[in-house]
Amino acid sequence: MPSAAETLTELVHSSKQIKIQGFSATAAMAGHEVLTSVRWNEVRPASGVNAIFSCRLIDPSGMIKPSSGISWTGKTRYNLQTSVYLQDDAFTVECTLKVLRELRDKATSHRPADHLLPSSGLNHHLGELLQKGTGADVTLALSTGESPVFAAEFFGHMKETRSPIVEIQDMDAAVLGAMLRFIYTDSAPELDRPEDGAAVAQHLLVAADRYGIDRLKLFCEDRLYDGVNVETAAATLALAEQHGCSHSHLKAKCVELIAANLEAAMATEGYSHLMASCPSVMNDLLKAVHGRKN
Repeated sequence: MPSAAETLTELVHSSKQIKIQGFSATAAMAGHEVLTSVRWNEVRPASGVNAIFSCRLIDPSGMIKPSSGISWTGKTRYNLQTSVYLQDDAFTVECTLKVLRELRDKATSHRPADHLLPSSGLNHHLGELLQKGTGADVTLALSTGESPVFAAEFFGHMKETRSPIVEIQDMDAAVLGAMLRFIYTDSAPELDRPEDGAAVAQHLLVAADRYGIDRLKLFCEDRLYDGVNVETAAATLALAEQHGCSHSHLKAKCVELIAANLEAAMATEGYSHLMASCPSVMNDLLKAVHGRKN
């Protein structure tokens, strides 16, 4: 299991090249065979910081690559005078300062795995409020963002009066309740019922298309895809065509079921309805049947 700590140190470095001219003049200075520099000290107190200071000679021609190693051996005047580093009575030194700063272990600042923020549960609470109707003096605002049709009826040009009440006709109360529950909670548990989930999906699909709730339409399409069979393929295909289902796999499955079981599918009421309401699908069916024969 990887550690939660990400970085324990931070390295910052800066380099500067210094060209020292008049090398021959150093011979008249104190008679040391080794070139020395003035010692310097950092007077400020360190606080979790380690520094490394290094110097190295640079070949002006670039023929000799600088050594990456560390050496405390001094260079005599003679060695420098006879080396490639000295040109035109001058030489170049590259000084590098590296600062290694210790960072606080980030693992200590992470929340424990069992100390996660709980989910809000807002959708569950809104669903209970919608179902129980507790608090009659509270008006629950409808999320018009989920439905552009609701938004137009409440606030747009479709609003005929200033009444805050929008009357919804030609819709079963249970279907309306399921649609409202989806708007509030983003869930449709009715679709999961094995006994009537497919039938609910058909009615909810019509309602979702009517009010422009595209996400609910996708939920319904997936449920219909899982439950479609030879008996319901034609009716489901007609429903998908009439309400602009975007999932092509639902239509493709219906067409394949009908083509593979043409006689049985033609005997269903849904097939007659399909031919009467959506004659354009005949081309798809003929292609599918012809493809199976070949």
